[in-house]
Amino acid sequence: MGRDISSRYSKLPTEQENPRTRDLDRVPLRRVLEKLNREDALVPAAVARAIPQIERAARAVSRTYLSGGKIYFIGAGTSGRLGVLEAAEIPPTYGVGPHVFTALMAGGKKAVFHSKEGAEDVFSDGKEEILKLARRGDTVIGIAASGITPYVKGALSAGRKAGAITVLVTCNPREKAKEASIRVAIDVGPEPVSGSTRMKSGTATKLALNMLSTASMVISGKVYRNWMVDVRATSRKLALRAESITAAVGGVTRKEAARLLGVTGKDVKTAIVMARLGVSKPEARARIKKARGFLKDILG
Repeated sequence: MGRDISSRYSKLPTEQENPRTRDLDRVPLRRVLEKLNREDALVPAAVARAIPQIERAARAVSRTYLSGGKIYFIGAGTSGRLGVLEAAEIPPTYGVGPHVFTALMAGGKKAVFHSKEGAEDVFSDGKEEILKLARRGDTVIGIAASGITPYVKGALSAGRKAGAITVLVTCNPREKAKEASIRVAIDVGPEPVSGSTRMKSGTATKLALNMLSTASMVISGKVYRNWMVDVRATSRKLALRAESITAAVGGVTRKEAARLLGVTGKDVKTAIVMARLGVSKPEARARIKKARGFLKDILG
């Protein structure tokens, strides 16, 4: 790592000493926990201040999804693992194909479970990963608490070159991030334990990513009112959830909901339209296709 990067890291907001926790190692355990909790309580307000930026990112993800593009989360360490969570959890929740959202982690899949120090410092690794994958119209979301992680910067640079929309989610509001067309900067201030960005920065990043992915799916027609009507019944729990949603939104009994889901191959949206409108499976699917998947345009 060059001297310039080292100097920049030492000046990062997350690397500074937190005056509120200077005595963390010399107070009783209960006070340690209270101090940590007070720092955590500052995070939601910091995320709220970034809502206009999160809104831009959510619109970009929705546009990419609806146009048939792909979304890539890329990061290192805690940031990378948070991207992995997003990519893994969106498909079953919103019925999205398994390769629409992809997570890339500095150091590869093994680094998800075991830290691979130094992987984040290689600009070319991130660049090459995205050059192989991203195309015009895709969205590349770089996640880096510091905002200056070389691996992430390389990925965003490559995404921009490929014509993809580039988003940086960071906890460093000072970083201009010329590689990113959209910058989500959350100012959480110094960590309770200086430099430990798995703490407030990790919490803020998780909240922002939750909002970004959820909102993008809502405006893409994957939610009716506040029901996940594209849920995939891939487990017993999700099958019961699909049944419950079909019964509630379709206005039928659980028994009838289960029957309709059997008819539709566990397609919740189709089962709901059949229940509400009393139409056949082909007619329900035709109406869903015409409405581009938005149940509000069919059911009101």
